[in-house]
Formats: sequence, C-alpha cells, structure tokens
Amino acid sequence: MNQVVSLTEWIQQLSSGAPTQRIAAATHLARLGTGAQVAAIPLIAACAANGETASWAAEALESLGPPALTDAHALAEMLTSESEESAYWAATLLGRLGPSAAACVAALARALAPSRPLSVRQRAAWALGKIGGAARSAQPTLQSLMHESDARLARLAQEALAQIDP
Repeated sequence: MNQVVSLTEWIQQLSSGAPTQRIAAATHLARLGTGAQVAAIPLIAACAANGETASWAAEALESLGPPALTDAHALAEMLTSESEESAYWAATLLGRLGPSAAACVAALARALAPSRPLSVRQRAAWALGKIGGAARSAQPTLQSLMHESDARLARLAQEALAQIDP
C-alpha cells in the first residue's frame, strides 16, 4: 500500500537522524521546484550536511525561486552560519527577494567582511545589487570592495553600486 507523504513530513525528514530519509526528503523537495518554497530554511540548514543530502538540498534551492518574505529575518541570521554553503544560500535567497529584503541590508553588509568566506562575500554583494536603491546604506562597504584583490568580488561590488544608484 502506497503511503502519501505530506510536504510537512518531507521537511521534517530533512533533519531526521536517518541519512536515507534525509536524502529522500531533499530529493523529493528538489523535484518540487517552486512548490518547495516553504522548505527554504530547512533546505539551507541541510546544506550544512555532507554528501548527498547537501547536494540535493542545493539542487532544491536552485529551483526554489524567491523564498517567502516571512523567512527574511531567519535568512539574515543564517548569513553568519559556520557553514559556508548555508551562508551562501541565505544570501542568494535574500537577493531573490530583491527590494523586499531591504530590512536585511545591514546583515548582508556584515557578510562582506574579510573574515567571511569569499563565496559568501561575493553572493552578499550580488544580493545587495538585487535589493537596489533600498541598499543605499551599504554603499560605503561596497565602495571599499572596489579595489579588492578578488576580481569577481570587486566586479560584483561595482555592479551592486550601479544597481543601487543608477
């Protein structure tokens, strides 16, 4: 007899103790695309895992689209995660919210700190550009990155500045 698993159960299985359940849940959520939007925060947390679960969680996040606006605060908190992948995805989803993530500008600006992983810094700069004019308070931080040794980070900062103040 086939048992139908609800979206809530799939989300709960993402943090299950059994690796096979976590992988199955992440795989299922990846196949849902934008239908997995409510799972954004648990999927980002699953990116901190190693192996197949993290890969499928990232796959789900790729096709998720913008998260719910109600997740913005939690995403801003995840920018400080010890997991580079989790912080990267938090910045990505904040960027997908665009100007709606204006309340998270300060957290994204802090994610540009030299102590943060390069991929997180790059994604935070990208996200600030997607927020646009509502990210004006981050301009000084972005300007300080214009002469960064990493050419991609410098370019993303320049692009963000152009989107903030066209």
